[in-house]
Amino acid sequence: MPLTGTALVTGGAGFIGSHIAAALSAVGARVRVLDDLSTGHRENLDEIGGDIEFIQGSVADEDVLQNALDGVEVVFHEAAIPSVPRSVEAPRQTHIASVDGTFSLLLAARDNNVRRVVYAASSSAYGDQPTLPKAEQMLPDPLSPYAVAKLVGEYYCQVFTRVYGLETVSLRYFNVFGPRQDPSSQYSGVVSRFISSLLGDERPVIFGDGEQSRDFTYIDNVVAANLSAANAPGASGKVINVANGERITLNELLAELKDLTGKQDVTAEYREPRVGDVRHSLADNSMARELLGFESKVGLREGLKRTIDWWKSSRFNPRQH
Repeated sequence: MPLTGTALVTGGAGFIGSHIAAALSAVGARVRVLDDLSTGHRENLDEIGGDIEFIQGSVADEDVLQNALDGVEVVFHEAAIPSVPRSVEAPRQTHIASVDGTFSLLLAARDNNVRRVVYAASSSAYGDQPTLPKAEQMLPDPLSPYAVAKLVGEYYCQVFTRVYGLETVSLRYFNVFGPRQDPSSQYSGVVSRFISSLLGDERPVIFGDGEQSRDFTYIDNVVAANLSAANAPGASGKVINVANGERITLNELLAELKDLTGKQDVTAEYREPRVGDVRHSLADNSMARELLGFESKVGLREGLKRTIDWWKSSRFNPRQH
């Protein structure tokens, strides 16, 4: 079922949000983006083109929300400060962005008769439990302020569905990567940081021994899950993993990237493990397949190739300037 009303993407100038906005625009939806540009970039929206309405403001600002939600059918709620290390250093900002912001959004969505909110949840909710793969039925065990904040957002989504009838779907992302992921911050995802280091002839930094594993998920797979979640009839009120469904260690990831970039001689710099990082992560995608018809169409190596190709011509590559 196509979207008949306006789709709002909060955090739509960010990495994941801009890809969702682009996909919505490509299928003919009316797209509105709300972003305070604290971590997002206007260039991301310029890059995707299309007729996208942009509102600069915070998702925690009630007046801004009333304007942004006018006539909106579905909200894709991506706005957050997406970093475990940053949440450890600045927990208050993370709480305001993720907890206060999500609560304010849900309240305004209820009051403006929004049909459904698709919420960007996080695999960090599982913490460091040894059981693999991670399934939605497992009890959460968050290790960082970021993980707690994202989990609270899930709970608010479920309560707004049960109490107020607002349809919500929480998608637990597993280590998303791809084009437009900003590698310039110390808080960036490891894939973008590794690529930036290798193509800049610098030593990539690995926190810990590199034997920790992750379920790296290419952005196109996450976008497809979001678009499915906007209409999937049995998904309302649910929490659903979205991942590639395979894990790889950081040492193996670096070896793969060295092969793809031809930078075989570059060696990693190993530093102390970071507080809040989990040891192993792998998703059970069964619920996503059942409720969303989800499948991971772009595998890890192909996703890494596409990301490297984008990075070489991107604004983040100093050799382009």
